[in-house]
Amino acid sequence: MSLIEITEVRKSFGSNEVLKGINLDVDPGEVIAIIGKSGSGKSTLLRCVNGLENIDSGSISVAGAQLQPDELHLKALRLKVGMIFQQFNLFPHLTAGGNVMLSQTVVKKVPKPQAEAMARKMLERVGLEHKFDAYPDELSGGQQQRVAIARALAMQPIALLCDEITSALDPELVSEVLAVVRGLAKEGMTLMMVTHEMKFARDVCSRVVFMHQGRVHEIGPPAEVFADPKTPELKQFLGML
Repeated sequence: MSLIEITEVRKSFGSNEVLKGINLDVDPGEVIAIIGKSGSGKSTLLRCVNGLENIDSGSISVAGAQLQPDELHLKALRLKVGMIFQQFNLFPHLTAGGNVMLSQTVVKKVPKPQAEAMARKMLERVGLEHKFDAYPDELSGGQQQRVAIARALAMQPIALLCDEITSALDPELVSEVLAVVRGLAKEGMTLMMVTHEMKFARDVCSRVVFMHQGRVHEIGPPAEVFADPKTPELKQFLGML
């Protein structure tokens, strides 16, 4: 059974239909790269899966539970599906450890000692155990993004959504963040990633979804999508024309 099932999902902002009937099923342990031009609906799709945006029609289910637009269901959903953004969204007044502990203590009501133990474990997982007491402004962009990943992992999600998590980083910091994601993929974490990192998509992802004007335009294994694009839109996007 698929872990995430997206069926005929539509979403408009005013008169602008951004998602025009998206169908996509993601199996447990799959790593899905979502590629496409700006404005094709990639980020909106992730935000819908995580409940940050309400859908207009269609359905989304995660681990067999249908997405309902009320607060209680959304809260439960966000516990299951972690989201990492382009901007790291860390609280500047909290240490790295404090940032990773916060949602555990506030949302999950985990006692502080337990939350701290989990935070240390997750910071270790992203290679930053020695930065537990550092504040965000003492960390590089790559380190801040890794703290954001640790924060998402501390909630023990069944899937992670990554929205262009390397595009705000200096080029030399991109690889350290992708190395963490690569490790998660190896461990079998289910990932949906909006990304511009084609080499990463080719090496690590199980399937590539090419979105164009609000639709899933092409989908398939990376080798196929990159080597043999079927449509002029994808050829153009890949710079092959």
